Amino acid sequence: MATSLESTNVVKPDILRNAIGNVLSLFILLLIGILAFSIRLFSVIKYESVIHEFDPYFNYRVTQFLIKNGIYDFWNWFDDRTWYPLGRVIGGTVYPGLTLTAGSLWRIFNSLNIPLSVETVCVFTAPIFSAFASWAAYLLTKEVKGTGAGLTAAILLAMVPSYISRSVAGSYDNEAVAIFALIFTFYLYLKTLNTGSLFYATLNSLSYFYMVCSWGGYTFIINLIPMHVLLCIATGRYSSRLYIAYAPFVVLGTLLASLVPVVGFNAVMTSEHFASFLVFIIIHVVALVYHIKGILSPKMFKVAVTLVVSIGMVVCFAVIAVLIALVASSPTKGWSGRSLSLLDPTYASKYIPIIASVSEHQPPTWPSYFMDINVLAFLVPAGIIACFLPITDASSFVVLYIVTSVYFSGVMVRLMLVFAPAACIMSGIALSEAFDVLTRSIKFQLADILGDSHSGVGDAASNSRNGVVQNDVSKVNKQSVGDKNEDTSKERPSRKNRKKEKENMEKVSIKSRIEKRLLVLPFETSIIAVFLLVLLGGFYVIHCVWAAAEAYSAPSIVLTSHSHDGLHVFDDFREAYAWLSHNTEVDDKVASWWDYGYQTTAMANRTVIVDNNTWNNTHIATVGTAMSSPEKAGWEIFNSLDVKYVLVVFGGLVGYPSDDINKFLWMVRIGGGVFPHIKEPDYLRDGQYRIDAQATPTMLNSLMYKLSYFRFVETDGKGYDRVRRTEIGKKHFKLTHFEEVFTTHHWMVRIYKLKSPKNRIRGKSKKSKSTPKASSSTSSKRASTGKRNPWH
Repeated sequence: MATSLESTNVVKPDILRNAIGNVLSLFILLLIGILAFSIRLFSVIKYESVIHEFDPYFNYRVTQFLIKNGIYDFWNWFDDRTWYPLGRVIGGTVYPGLTLTAGSLWRIFNSLNIPLSVETVCVFTAPIFSAFASWAAYLLTKEVKGTGAGLTAAILLAMVPSYISRSVAGSYDNEAVAIFALIFTFYLYLKTLNTGSLFYATLNSLSYFYMVCSWGGYTFIINLIPMHVLLCIATGRYSSRLYIAYAPFVVLGTLLASLVPVVGFNAVMTSEHFASFLVFIIIHVVALVYHIKGILSPKMFKVAVTLVVSIGMVVCFAVIAVLIALVASSPTKGWSGRSLSLLDPTYASKYIPIIASVSEHQPPTWPSYFMDINVLAFLVPAGIIACFLPITDASSFVVLYIVTSVYFSGVMVRLMLVFAPAACIMSGIALSEAFDVLTRSIKFQLADILGDSHSGVGDAASNSRNGVVQNDVSKVNKQSVGDKNEDTSKERPSRKNRKKEKENMEKVSIKSRIEKRLLVLPFETSIIAVFLLVLLGGFYVIHCVWAAAEAYSAPSIVLTSHSHDGLHVFDDFREAYAWLSHNTEVDDKVASWWDYGYQTTAMANRTVIVDNNTWNNTHIATVGTAMSSPEKAGWEIFNSLDVKYVLVVFGGLVGYPSDDINKFLWMVRIGGGVFPHIKEPDYLRDGQYRIDAQATPTMLNSLMYKLSYFRFVETDGKGYDRVRRTEIGKKHFKLTHFEEVFTTHHWMVRIYKLKSPKNRIRGKSKKSKSTPKASSSTSSKRASTGKRNPWH
C-alpha cells in the first residue's frame, strides 16, 4: 500500500510538470508567431501598404483575375498583354500555389465579414506564412532533438534576415508560402520516419503537392529525400519505417505533382526527378532482401540474395539505359538551364546569359552570409556536431539538409533562402545542447555550494543533491539505470553483508557515475558561458531588427534617401506608370527591358513586349538588339514589333545604380547570343565599360545611350553622371526617330514615342527637275524599294 502511494506521488508531479511545460510551449509558440508577423511590418509602418519588387506585381495581377473570374477562367486564361505578339497562357505557365492561397484567404476573410481588399491580403500573406514557417521549424527540430531545440530554432527563424528579405509585408512572391511548405514537408517526412505511420506519409505527399504548386524549388525536396534514403540504406539503417516514409511519398507525390499544369509530365520526364525513381527501385530490392532473410535459412538466404541482387542489378541497368536513351536527344541531357547552373556555376554565364544577368542568381560574397544569417554561421558547426551525439535517422537528415543547402547557397545568393531554415535548425540544436550542459553544470554544483554554506542543514542539502543527481540520471542516461540493475542482481547473494558499506558509498558512487557520464563544467565557467550566449543572442536580435527595419523593408518601387536637408522620396516609377495609363491608348505597346514588364502590365495596364517570365530568349534578345543598335536600326526593330512607346530607367541624375545603363552590357550579351552582329568588344574601350569621352563610337551611338542621356546636359550644364561618377562623352545630340514625351520628376524614368515613318512620294515631285537628278532620284528610289531586314 505504501509502495503504491509513493508511486502515485512520484507520477503526479511528472504529469503536472509535463502539462505546465506543454502550456508554456504553446504560449511561447504563440509569441514567436506574433514576433514573426510583427517584425515584417516595418515596410508598412515606415512607408505604406504597397506591393514590392517586380515579380509580385504579376502575382497580384493574377490574383485579381482569379478572384474576379474564378478558377476555371484562370486555368484557361490567355494573356494577350504580355509577350506581344506571342502572348502567354497563364494557367499553364505559373505556379498557382501563392495565388490560390491568397484568393482563399480573401474569401475566408470576406465570409467572416472582414472586408479586405485584394491588395491588402496580398501584402500580408508573407508575414502570415512566416509565422507558420516558424511553427513548422519547431515541429521539425522537435523530431530531431526535442522541445527545447524546437523552440530555439523557431525563434531564430522568425527573425533571420535572409527569410525576412523575402517575406516582408508587400513581398508577394512564391517564396512567401514555399518556405513554409518546404519545412513542413521535411517535418512530415521525419514524423513518418520516426513513427512509421501511413497517415503521416499521406500528409507528407499532400504537403509536397502544395510545395509543387508554390515554387519550382520543389526539386530540392524530390532530390534531398532520396539522398537521405540512400544514405540510410548504405549505412545499414534500413527499416520498415524508412520504407513507409519513402515509397508512398514517391508514388503519391509524383502523381499529385503531375496534376500541376506547369509541371505536368516533367514530373516523370526530366532528369531532376530521376534520382527519386532510382532510389525507389533500390529500396524495394533492399526490402525484398530483408523479407527473404526473415523466412529462409542462412544457406538459402545466400542463394536468394545472389539471385535478387542479380535481378536487381539487371533491372537497375535497364532503367538507367532507358533514362539515358530518353535524355540523350536533349542537348542539356534532360536538365533545365537553372538546374544545370546549380550543378555547374559557370554554365549560365557560358550558355544562358539571361539567367546570369539576374542579380539574385549571382554567387554570394562572404559578407552576405554574415548579413543574412549573422551569428548563426558560427553556431552551425556546433549543431552538426550535436547531431552526431548520437546519430539518428532524423539527425542525419538535417545534417544532409545543411550540407546540400550550404552548397546551393554558395552558387546562387537567392538560395540563401533555402539555407536559412537549415542554419536556424542547426543553431537551435547547438544552443539547446549548450544551455542543457551549462544549466546542468550550474544546477549540479549549486547544490554543493548551498550545502557548504548551510552546514547546519546538511542532511536536507544532501537529500536535495541526491534528488538532483537522480533526476539527471533518469533524464540524460537511462542506460545507467539498467546497468545498475544488472549489477545489483548479480551481487544479490552478498548484498546483505555489504549493506552498510553500500549505503555509506551510495552518494559518492552516484555522483562519480554522473560526473563520468555527463559533461559537467566548472561553476564560474558555466555562468560566464551562459552570459556570453545571452549576449550573443542579444546581438542577433539587434541585427535582425535593424535588417528588418532598414535593409529589407524599403519597397523598390518607392525609393528614399537621407541627406542634410531631410528625407527625399522618389516616386518616379508610379509617376511614369500613371502617365502611361492616362495618356496612351489601351492597345498601345510599350517596349522596355524585361525587368519592368510585370510592373508595366499591372500598374499601367499596357501591352509589353517582354517581361520577367523570361521564357523566350529570342524575344528578349530582340529587345536587347534594338537597344544596342544605332537609333535608326533600333527604330526599325521596334516598329516591326508595333511598338508605340519605349521606356528606359535612368539613374544618372539622382544616383540610382540599378538603371538601364548599368544593365546595358547584359542587353549586349543576350542580343549578341542570338544576333551575331552585336559584339560586346565593340562597346568596350580596352576591356572597360565607359560612357565618358573615352567610350567607343558604337557605345555613344547606341539607342540606349541616346535615350538615357538625351538633354541630360541641360540639368547641370556638364552632363555629370552620379552613378558612373564621370561626365558623359556625347552631350549635345538630337533624336531623329524618337521624341521625348515624358520624363519623371527626378529623371529616373524616361518615356519616348516612336515617330511615324515619312510618307513616300511616288513619281517626280517637281517637273523642273533635270535628268541627272531624276535619274539619281530614281536610282535611290529603287534602292529604297529593296526591303531591308531590320534584324541585321
